[in-house]
Amino acid sequence: MSTVDLIEKQDKRRMFSHGTGWKVFSYSVLAVGAFISLVPFFWMIMKSLMSLGESLGASVIPSEIHLENYSIAWSEANFSRYMLNSVVITVMTLGGELVFSIMAAYAFAKLKFPGRDVIFAVLLSSMMIPGMVTMIPNLLTVTWFGRVGPIPWIDSWPALTIPFMGSVFSVFLLRQFFAQIPDELFDAAKIDGAGHIRILLQIVLPLSKPPILVIVVLSFIGTWNALAWPLLVTNSLDWLPIAVGLLNFIDDGGSNLNLIMAGSFITIIPILVMYFFTQRQFTESIARSGLKG
Repeated sequence: MSTVDLIEKQDKRRMFSHGTGWKVFSYSVLAVGAFISLVPFFWMIMKSLMSLGESLGASVIPSEIHLENYSIAWSEANFSRYMLNSVVITVMTLGGELVFSIMAAYAFAKLKFPGRDVIFAVLLSSMMIPGMVTMIPNLLTVTWFGRVGPIPWIDSWPALTIPFMGSVFSVFLLRQFFAQIPDELFDAAKIDGAGHIRILLQIVLPLSKPPILVIVVLSFIGTWNALAWPLLVTNSLDWLPIAVGLLNFIDDGGSNLNLIMAGSFITIIPILVMYFFTQRQFTESIARSGLKG
């Protein structure tokens, strides 16, 4: 064997050794992260299968499985009504957010009008304001609109949906993606006589499925898990979402931890199902839409 062949063989061994060691390290870190993420989920399921006394103790594995906790949680907390409310609120919020965000992002990305960049910069700066700071101004706003409008907003669907239909993050994400679409496609469509609505529907939206899917998943999770705002703008049980239903298991005598965990598992089932069917597309959307580091 020549010296050159021997050097090449040694280089290949070093590269293989380095690559194998890096893979082992990467998989080890991912395994530890996955374990840490699954521990609270496992703890929730185990507690949901215990009796009340056992769930308040330090044991992790139930001595006896109590599947009736789920039926009790569903019936006692009126989860069927809260589940329907959450579905209606989520669908309305998500639909409005997509419509307004897509139109605003298209305007910022492809239309030229005075002050466009300044307005967009102001919108981006509002993302630095914590959500809790804007909660009271939003409450005053929806209260005023409910007084001057034809229908009351407080304790009804407008207060729970309309304030969240204008998402700055969604506008920013879509605007960044729309700006990457070649202008030649728009010029060709305009030559064929297409207007902005037709261009948006037939060209932009078919090419923008990745960021739209990201918005759908993130907005669905945020709206479904909303708790503080519904408690602030609702006074009756008519429009309370499912996250608020978990508070029914907390009374003067303490919290029914086993029922709370059973109700929590019921609450996250729709999120798990949706993410299970969109996991691959969602991951690809993250990679293609600029959310990764």
